[in-house]
Amino acid sequence: MRPLITALEIHQNKENAQPMKHYMRDQFPFFGIKAPDRRAIVRDFIRNYGLPESDQLPLTIKQLWNLPMRECQTAALDLLGYAKKQLKADHMPLLEWLIVTKSWWDTVDYIAPQCCGTLFKHDPYLIELYADKWIVSQNIWLRRAALLHQLKYKQMTNEARLFRYILLNADSDQFFIQKAIGWVLREYSKTDPHAVQLFIQQHELKPLSTREGLKWLNRHYLKSKGE
Repeated sequence: MRPLITALEIHQNKENAQPMKHYMRDQFPFFGIKAPDRRAIVRDFIRNYGLPESDQLPLTIKQLWNLPMRECQTAALDLLGYAKKQLKADHMPLLEWLIVTKSWWDTVDYIAPQCCGTLFKHDPYLIELYADKWIVSQNIWLRRAALLHQLKYKQMTNEARLFRYILLNADSDQFFIQKAIGWVLREYSKTDPHAVQLFIQQHELKPLSTREGLKWLNRHYLKSKGE
């Protein structure tokens, strides 16, 4: 990992670092490397050194994750993206650790649909072992991950599970939970607008969740229906 870390250090930009830190509510320090440049650095690293082997992936990812600068965590996610086909059930403890460690929306919102969602789709038995427990966890990021894991499923969405997860968290005062509920409803409304419209009408959700959940419906479906 040293060549990758060195490349990130070389490309740091102090002018960018402070605004990036401020945008993330001062949660993490930054090198100040913009996303396209960071992705290019990771691509160059993979081109020169290859991807870690499947059994070495957790150690490699954790080495990056434990470093202070936020680009180290997002570079770790870039590596995970390239290694997504290598992910299997044995990697779920790693993904769970990533969700609860240095947690914020920028990492959780990638891990949940892109990594956990892919594994859950391939091995549905993992949902009961992980997502069904996360959705009632005291950790808001695990709950957000459970809500978001079907975000990209479209027609493959398990509607009953989606709505059940939402109702288990509908009264949450946590911004990131309310926002996640609205987001998954908005995305699923593009697949089944009638089901989402009916669900929102029949259940009392927080105003933020309702507003976000209705965004696509209000712009497209309801207008086309003349409602």
